[in-house]
Amino acid sequence: MTDVAPPSKRGFSRHLPLILVAVVAIIGALTLRDYLSFDTLRDNREALLAYRDQNFAGLVALFMLAYVVIVAFSLPGAAVASVTGGFLFGLVAGTVFNVVAATIGAAAIFLAARWGLGQSLTAKLEASEGTLQKLKTGLRDNEIEVLFLLRLVPAVPFFVANLLPALVGVKFGNFLWTTALGIVPGGIVFTWIGVGLGEVFDRGESPDLSLLWEPHVIGPILGLCVLAALPIVIKSLRGRKEI
Repeated sequence: MTDVAPPSKRGFSRHLPLILVAVVAIIGALTLRDYLSFDTLRDNREALLAYRDQNFAGLVALFMLAYVVIVAFSLPGAAVASVTGGFLFGLVAGTVFNVVAATIGAAAIFLAARWGLGQSLTAKLEASEGTLQKLKTGLRDNEIEVLFLLRLVPAVPFFVANLLPALVGVKFGNFLWTTALGIVPGGIVFTWIGVGLGEVFDRGESPDLSLLWEPHVIGPILGLCVLAALPIVIKSLRGRKEI
């Protein structure tokens, strides 16, 4: 897949998409946190299940649209949305819907950043010397590995993994497919939690998202992180030997 060339906008107008994302994100953080919650899902679960049984395709479309908006505007509730996917659609379909929606939302915010600040910042990196140029070169030489690490390392916030690549000139095609693959392990975990959510609600409890940090879950994910980082380490060691 080829990279997406930014439009030939100039001046303030090219920053409007990213400004819109920032404004909506701030408003959402202040107003939606209490609504995009597990309490809201518990209170409305019977209505959601009934609507799913009557109009499966319609609920899938509404769910994915809501998830895309949450990710694209960095709104609170991404974890709730992922768990909801498992609750409503099961492990396999829920994981597919979660990953596709999250990838589309990530692509949207990537392009908003690329067409705004990313365009000027990338130009500055290309023209710079010293540390900034080394950063740019290092990222270009290890682009795929770094993108996978951003997705696999649980400590990296999702919105950071969406914005940072856009601001430093990562190719859109590489960003897209590494996002789609890199979020699958975490997506499976959150969807899996959602599959048993009905029983959790029946017990009067809230879902335990700390499951992600259990050794049998975080271990394989960290193993994938090591595999993604290994080529970077090997290239670095080879480079030192050649000096």
